[in-house]
Amino acid sequence: MESKEQEMNFVVSPCKCACEIEKQQKEEVVGPCKIEEQDMENKELEMFEVGPCESAYQMGFLIGKRFSDTIRSRLEKDMVLRRQLVPFAQTPESKPLIEALCKNNKAKYPSHWDELMGIVDGSEAPVLEDEATIVDCTDDCSDLLVVSDSLSLAAHNEDASFGLSGYTYLIKGKLQNGICYIAYTHAGEIPSRAFSFNSNGLAFTMNTVRPVNDEIDPGAIGRNFISRDLLESTSFEDAIARIGSAEISLGHNYNVIDVQTRRIASVETASKFRLSVHEVGATPFFHANMYSHLQNVKQIVDENSTSRKRRADVMAKETKHDFLSVIGDRENKEYPIYMKGPKLYTMCSVLIDLDEQTLSIFQGNPKNKEISHVFSLSELKKP
Repeated sequence: MESKEQEMNFVVSPCKCACEIEKQQKEEVVGPCKIEEQDMENKELEMFEVGPCESAYQMGFLIGKRFSDTIRSRLEKDMVLRRQLVPFAQTPESKPLIEALCKNNKAKYPSHWDELMGIVDGSEAPVLEDEATIVDCTDDCSDLLVVSDSLSLAAHNEDASFGLSGYTYLIKGKLQNGICYIAYTHAGEIPSRAFSFNSNGLAFTMNTVRPVNDEIDPGAIGRNFISRDLLESTSFEDAIARIGSAEISLGHNYNVIDVQTRRIASVETASKFRLSVHEVGATPFFHANMYSHLQNVKQIVDENSTSRKRRADVMAKETKHDFLSVIGDRENKEYPIYMKGPKLYTMCSVLIDLDEQTLSIFQGNPKNKEISHVFSLSELKKP
């Protein structure tokens, strides 16, 4: 059995080989690839209410315990984890990286780190495997955003490899500081690298970006810790400041949505505190998985992303129905916006309506308007 120090020293190891892992994910079908599409689309999305707890560790422990079977099943079937991350973490060259990652992330976010350790212990999953998959796993995703006089929307596709299909749940968390949140969460990870909203009227969606290896700072902050920190944001400005305060390792796209002030910002980040904020206006803004407005960052040219953007750019974007049609589009058979496998899969789609103050989760293609969950963005509002 590994010591507690060894346990913590493997939590954020995926950062170094993120680009290589992403490439292999594109080349092979990973995880439970034989799952039937209909089964995945019909799988009920569970929600677990937790907190307030005496400590962040206790909160994580309760989440890990509640979803232990789901977490352990994901670890067993995640081939990227088993074939790449675990073997890499057992090599001598990984030790300095792991030590730097653990030291820096624990120092920057001590309570979030404790919450992560609670998930590890609560799930009772094999230590090395559980911690390898918890942070900075790669995904894709698309967003379409607009704030005009007549329309204020954020439409999001949560895309990932088949290895994550069926391994998600909703966390309704109540924190000691009085903030509440609802977050779509990947099994074994801290909430949430997908989408979420909190009791301060703020919502968030995220997209992967792909800087080249030379642009990555391997020992810096994991993007999932920043995503978790956003859940405690008190305002639009505070959320952007939280993103900018962290020296991110890989880079990411965070979309900050303020229901109360009717504002949306696309925030792109890269290592060495590089950050760009694009406030969305009346011109619809589509974001896939390449940098769009942060300058002077060398990135991998991703045909999947460029194809999705080209298609979105020529589609109508005048109404809410149009937005659902864009994120549900499958015109390009090789690189559709709405993905159905065999390598990448849209696990769910989300529409955030700032004027109606709702967040809707769609089952299957959003064009069909089959809604599985609707949340009022004011329902968590602090008294």
